[in-house]
Amino acid sequence: MRLSIFNSLPTHMDYKGQKLAEQIFQGIILISAAIGFVYGLIIQQFGWTVYIVLAGFVISCFLTLPPWPMYRKNPLPWQPVIPDSTAEFSPKTQESMKKKKHK
Repeated sequence: MRLSIFNSLPTHMDYKGQKLAEQIFQGIILISAAIGFVYGLIIQQFGWTVYIVLAGFVISCFLTLPPWPMYRKNPLPWQPVIPDSTAEFSPKTQESMKKKKHK
């Protein structure tokens, strides 16, 4: 089916990748805001300031929202699952089920 291609796409980022994405996002927004402010001040048009900041926002969204491979370089080392066949569920006793009375 056509939607099965979406199941193979990665949807995660590691913690260092999230930090990198946040730094890139903030840097692009800051730089575009400074450029937009200076350009808008020079030509005396506030609209161009807004357009430049919005363009920076779109670029930063394109670079930081998808989980690009550069954001997945440091995965967490998870411990393997150890099957515990000896543990059995035992019903709780009535004493442990009693609720404490609040005064």
